[in-house]
Amino acid sequence: SRLAKAIKNNGAYAAIQLNHAGRYALSKIIGTQPVAPSLIPSRYTGETPRELTGEEIENIIEKFGDAARRAMEAGFDAVELMGATGYLLSQFISPITNKRVDKYGGDIHGRSTFALEVIRNIKKKTGVNFPISYKHSVSDYLPGGLTIEESKIFAKKVEEAGVHMFHVWSGWHESPIPMLTMDVKHGAFASLAEEIKKVIRIPVVAVGRINDLRIADQIIGEGKADLVALSRAHLSDPYIVKKSAEGRFNEVRVCIACCRCFDEIIMGMFLGEHRGVKCAVNAEVGREWEKRVKPAEKPKKVLVIGGGPAGMEAARVAALRGHKVTLWEQSDKLGGNLHAASKAPYKDEILKFVDYLVNQLNMLGVEVKTGKHVDAEEVVKGNFDEVIVATGSKPLIPKIPGVDKKHVVTAVDVLMGHVNVGDNVVVAGGGMVGCETSEFLAEKGKKVTIVEMLSRIASDIGPTSRWVIVRRLRGNPNITIMTNTKLVEIIDEGAIVEREGKRESIKADNVILAVGMVANQELYNRLKDKGLSLHRIGDCIEARRILEAVHEGWEVACKI
Repeated sequence: SRLAKAIKNNGAYAAIQLNHAGRYALSKIIGTQPVAPSLIPSRYTGETPRELTGEEIENIIEKFGDAARRAMEAGFDAVELMGATGYLLSQFISPITNKRVDKYGGDIHGRSTFALEVIRNIKKKTGVNFPISYKHSVSDYLPGGLTIEESKIFAKKVEEAGVHMFHVWSGWHESPIPMLTMDVKHGAFASLAEEIKKVIRIPVVAVGRINDLRIADQIIGEGKADLVALSRAHLSDPYIVKKSAEGRFNEVRVCIACCRCFDEIIMGMFLGEHRGVKCAVNAEVGREWEKRVKPAEKPKKVLVIGGGPAGMEAARVAALRGHKVTLWEQSDKLGGNLHAASKAPYKDEILKFVDYLVNQLNMLGVEVKTGKHVDAEEVVKGNFDEVIVATGSKPLIPKIPGVDKKHVVTAVDVLMGHVNVGDNVVVAGGGMVGCETSEFLAEKGKKVTIVEMLSRIASDIGPTSRWVIVRRLRGNPNITIMTNTKLVEIIDEGAIVEREGKRESIKADNVILAVGMVANQELYNRLKDKGLSLHRIGDCIEARRILEAVHEGWEVACKI
């Protein structure tokens, strides 16, 4: 009730989603075997569920109704049934997971019975006028699965049962179609909402990769949907609606679809941990209650050295708190390694985060100096109260024979266009940077061989995005992948690698190093004995991802 009250006190209606995971539940979390309509193992979790009895189904139906009643009594204005993404309601609807021969199985009419009885039970316990939304995956994108035509039949049945709104989604967690990642077009699934809207009269909701309210307006304006749903867009910026309504689009911190929010939850789930959600670009997500960004008790003179994501976020938050902030950046522009990252296929939206931070620094009056070579003595003479070092990282150069040859270049230089490479290249390293550089070059027609010491590529990419990238690489005819393979020497004609104890040579015009990044600590080491109030954040501690950089920048700026 506290949550519902907090939402409503701030001018919004409050709804809550009701869900049963079914075979997507993990036994190590729930303490027992998951249940499902039929005994069909889950490719997503690897678990084999137990088939529900008729009595158990009736009990679950009652519990859905009880949950809705409790939500209403707690002050919520509506409930939504989670019938999408492969959870229990989806499992009853799909012919893949529902092989029952009783009234809950069979054709689409029989498979709809469970959902319809849940709806009726909710209405019995909350009243006919209590709003119910139903979220539904119109296709599970699996062979032999639910079709859009069946979903149209189901949507009409749900409408007849008294649901007030139909929320259109698609796919399951195990579907082979990307739905969340950077390569998915904005508003990609609005056409599915448009199809459902043709057959029902209740409001239809579109969702999926809508991170800009101008896109949302276009979807509604074109008649594809009556409403749009935003989830990740609200995580990255909870004020997106207010800012957009006031025309302040350049102040919106746009979701970049990096999927770290999903990764945190998924990794926690499979590790048996209860992890809170995190956002790469908004460090306050999941920590709003802490209210850490408070006005400084005593405004200080703060120097931030380094204009990557960590440094810019630290400067933004410090200035927001009332400190007088100066930021020095050695290169000619802010953004750090995000510029190289944005060159990889489908990752250009990262620059929207850079633009947001640059705009914020300007609005907050941060004194920014680019092209600034920083000398330790100059820092000392500046009489700064706080010095934050965020000098980032640089490519790691491995100690192998031939690494100093002229045709050896770094992945960062390739992505930034600082060097040109030939038609045949070897990419040393199959982590995220190596994979993205390989795809970047393959799209330009280059023949690429990825050499990776580990048994698989992209092992440092989160589970939500990894399979998408790996599938694209494996399907690219210009890319050859060599795992369990070590680069042992670089020669004029290419590279010598070792696999299963045997050496072989690979002809290449260039060898591209993507074996990791190393912290750029030189300036910090020169400053740490100067008697300064010194802080170190981001990649100059250890090379990691945007999330860690942004969160550390936010954290230190809240403390000073």
